[in-house]
Amino acid sequence: MNSANTDGRAPSGRATTLESLALLLEPMITPEGAEAGLNFKLRTTDIVVSPFAKCGTTWLQQIVHTLRTRGDMDFDDISRVAPWIETSKDLGLDLSAEQKANPRVFKSHLDAHRVPSGGRYIVSCRDPKDALYSMYRFMEGWFLEPGTVSVDDFARGTFIALGKAPGSSGGSYWDHLKSWWDRRDDPQVLFLAYEHMSGNLRGTIQTIAAFMEIALDDELLAITERHASLAFMQQHKDRFDDKLMRDRSVTACGLTADSESSKVSEGKVGASQHKMSPALMAELDSLWQEKITATLGFADYDALLAALPACALRPLAR
Repeated sequence: MNSANTDGRAPSGRATTLESLALLLEPMITPEGAEAGLNFKLRTTDIVVSPFAKCGTTWLQQIVHTLRTRGDMDFDDISRVAPWIETSKDLGLDLSAEQKANPRVFKSHLDAHRVPSGGRYIVSCRDPKDALYSMYRFMEGWFLEPGTVSVDDFARGTFIALGKAPGSSGGSYWDHLKSWWDRRDDPQVLFLAYEHMSGNLRGTIQTIAAFMEIALDDELLAITERHASLAFMQQHKDRFDDKLMRDRSVTACGLTADSESSKVSEGKVGASQHKMSPALMAELDSLWQEKITATLGFADYDALLAALPACALRPLAR
C-alpha cells in the first residue's frame, strides 16, 4: 500500500477513501456549534436562504445581498455578510449582530422543521442527480483527493446511503425536499427551482425582490443581473469560495491552504447526465420513487418541477 494511503489521507491531508472523508469532516461543525445555530432567535424580518447543499445557495445569497445593498461587494466571503447559521459559532461569527443592510440575511441547509423559526425563507430545489454531482465536484480537491474516489462510489457511499454528504449537520436531500415542499404555499416561504433560476435570472430577481418587499428600479435590476451572472461571480470567485470554512479546514482538519473550494462553476442543468454510469442513474431513479413518489406522488424530478410556477411574481407576504 502506498504510504500516502496508510491512514486514508494523501500528503495534502485530503481523504482518499470515503471512510477517511467522514473522519476528516468531523471537526468542521461541532455539535455545540450546530446546537447554538438551532437555538438562534430570528426576527420576523430576517431572510434565511435555505436550500439543500449544492442547490443554488451561494447564488441566492449573492442575489439577496445585492438587492438589499444595491451591489455591495466589500466582503471576503459571502457567508461573512450572510452567515451560515449552523457553522457561525464555530467560525466565531455573532449571528445576533447587525448586518450591513436590512433585512438581515442568513444561510442554512436545515429542514423546514429544524431551521430556526420566526423568519422568512427562500428555498430552491434542484435535480438530485445534479446536486449530487455538484457535491462530488465540490468535495474533490478540497476534502477529497482528486482521482481517488469515483463519482459512482461517492454517490453510493454518501447520497444513496445517507442522502447527504458526510459531516453535514442537516438532514437528507429527500427529507429536506419534502419538508419545504409542504411549506411551499406558506406566505413566509419562497420556494424556487434551480432550473427555473437558470432559465430566467431576471424573473428570479423580480420574484425575490417582491418577496423581500424591495422596490426594484431599473438600475437595481441591472446591478443584480450583472452581479448574479456566472461571468461576474467567476470573476470574483474568491468571494464565493467558502474562505471562512476553508480556513477552518486548515486548522481543524490539517488540510493544506491551497485546497480548491470555489463554489462558482458553470452549474449546467443536466450536467450529471454524462458523468454517472447508467447503473447509478437507475439507482437514483429508484431511490426517487422510494422517497418521493411514494409520499408526494411525483414520478420523477421533472414532474415535480412542472408543478412549480416558473419564477412568476407572487403577492407580497404580510
